[in-house]
Amino acid sequence: MGAGSPIGGRRGRRQRASVMSEINVTPMVDVMLVLLIIFMVAAPLLTVGVPIDLPESQAKSMEQPKEPLTLSVNDKGQVFLQNTEIKMDELVPKLKAIAKSGFEERIYVRGDKKVDYGTVMRVMGRLSAAGYRRVALVTEVEQGS
Repeated sequence: MGAGSPIGGRRGRRQRASVMSEINVTPMVDVMLVLLIIFMVAAPLLTVGVPIDLPESQAKSMEQPKEPLTLSVNDKGQVFLQNTEIKMDELVPKLKAIAKSGFEERIYVRGDKKVDYGTVMRVMGRLSAAGYRRVALVTEVEQGS
């Protein structure tokens, strides 16, 4: 018998393996569930900002389609743009650089209720000098009245 004969050799008996045409989605589902858990745990941590004790008001909250531009003034008089501390004299150039989409964007000012009125007014004056015309003051909802 020769090496190429089908009798007694393995070559003749070997059948061609069929191609698997199904997609196994189990690993993808496992990855998606892990990502879902990670985002559920991380989402509350993303909302942490500058700790400020806001004053209370009876005004209703406003709807906003995207994350707003926020200036915060804490009880020590420090000014924060979003979550980054910024010096008062750097505020106007930084705001002008951010305003490439236009000055019609609403900007929110959060002032601690213990900070003096003059500090918040200086920040609002800088906003006006930077060209912003739509300024909103952020408060907590008034309780008990």
